[in-house]
Amino acid sequence: MHFSIPETESRSGDSGGSAYVAYNIHVNGVLHCRVRYSQLLGLHEQLRKEYGANVLPAFPPKKLFSLTPAEVEQRREQLEKYMQAVRQDPLLGSSETFNSFLRRAQQETQQVPTEEVSLEVLLSNGQKVLVNVLTSDQTEDVLEAVAAKLDLPDDLIGYFSLFLVREKDDGTFSFVRKLQEFELPYVSVTSLRSQEYKIVLRKSYWDSAYDDDVMENRVGLNLLYAQTVSDIERGWILVTKEQHRQLKSLQEKVSKKEFLRLAQTLRHYGYLRFDACVADFPEKDCPVVVSAGNSELSLQLRLPGQQLREGSFRVTRMRCWRVTSSVPLPSGGTSSPGPGRGRGEVRLELAFEYLMSKDRLQWVTITSPQAIMMSICLQSMVDELMVKKSGGSIRKMLRRRVGGTLRRSDSQQAVKSPPLLESPDASRESMVKLSSKLSAVSLRGIGSPSTDASASDVHGNFAFEGIGDEDL
Repeated sequence: MHFSIPETESRSGDSGGSAYVAYNIHVNGVLHCRVRYSQLLGLHEQLRKEYGANVLPAFPPKKLFSLTPAEVEQRREQLEKYMQAVRQDPLLGSSETFNSFLRRAQQETQQVPTEEVSLEVLLSNGQKVLVNVLTSDQTEDVLEAVAAKLDLPDDLIGYFSLFLVREKDDGTFSFVRKLQEFELPYVSVTSLRSQEYKIVLRKSYWDSAYDDDVMENRVGLNLLYAQTVSDIERGWILVTKEQHRQLKSLQEKVSKKEFLRLAQTLRHYGYLRFDACVADFPEKDCPVVVSAGNSELSLQLRLPGQQLREGSFRVTRMRCWRVTSSVPLPSGGTSSPGPGRGRGEVRLELAFEYLMSKDRLQWVTITSPQAIMMSICLQSMVDELMVKKSGGSIRKMLRRRVGGTLRRSDSQQAVKSPPLLESPDASRESMVKLSSKLSAVSLRGIGSPSTDASASDVHGNFAFEGIGDEDL
């Protein structure tokens, strides 16, 4: 998750008090909350009490006198680095102290009173689920409310997540991010002030072996089935005419488990597809469509005069990756915006260092507004691989908060069976796999982040595996 403080604001104090500087905290480029230095200092001191000074990153010190514009900008940069470091720390970033601070600040900034509301959550097939929640309910509370409405058992809730999406003109979804524990879903979706933004329930794991756990339950089976049918209809899952015929036959027989077993064998089953973007693979400014799943990033591309092709980048061969946000410089000048002034449209890039051969690492860069969501997918795939490697399981009971006041709905809602698959789109082309021997591909290497980058998150990969040429 990408935290930034791209700007400050001069604001008047309450009841005509003295003016103060407010820091706008953005999550994935969207305003999450607005806080004062004293509030962040209070958070730092609370974390220090709980975890000790040695664990915490450096916090910008107090100043006795009013700050100059240059000092305000310096403090902004220091606070941005601080928030990023705390969020990326496994202990601090998951702490209730940190997350509750951000939830309170979000609610206060958006000026949303605590009250009971009806919140609409969509399933992958577009079916609407209405749940009664509080505006102050966190993501876990809302997820449990949706599960209760669908009668999904508690021990399967951890297999699903809530995602913020933008509904495009053609009715498809563009995934913005997975909703996190530091935010209030009702506030997050309504503060965007657009009917385009929705909350969608979707499975949160990548390894299809976990499907067996979910398919044991009737509701879990129906959710997986509805998601898979929807993904096939969107063209996210790649099927031949013969496979499509077999799937439709199983659908007509209402053989849901058999349908899913066949779907599991198909290319891009369970993948998340992103909007069309640009990459420097296999050449600069190459239009691509990126999909994430099965421990890889898949790039579909068309080179001049060639048919549609696909290249796959395995997570276990990525040494590290980073997300870089940069702001185009204004025309006719090179100076950056001053404190409190708005900035241009942010350009996001995901760059990963990939093991092309035994002794050759190369950087690959994808430029996309969804770069942060891609990074989140990479991290969750790595986390899942590490759990599996250690012999653990993702099966978990939902953590219940002490003194929680979640209201379970008296009425439950069934997952509707999706309509039969339509005939495959004749214009949809088959893809040719790019050669796995990538040593001949010319890739633009990149060094350190560009100087106009306002923030950069570097992620080391614990699942990185050294391999030999015979494995490529």
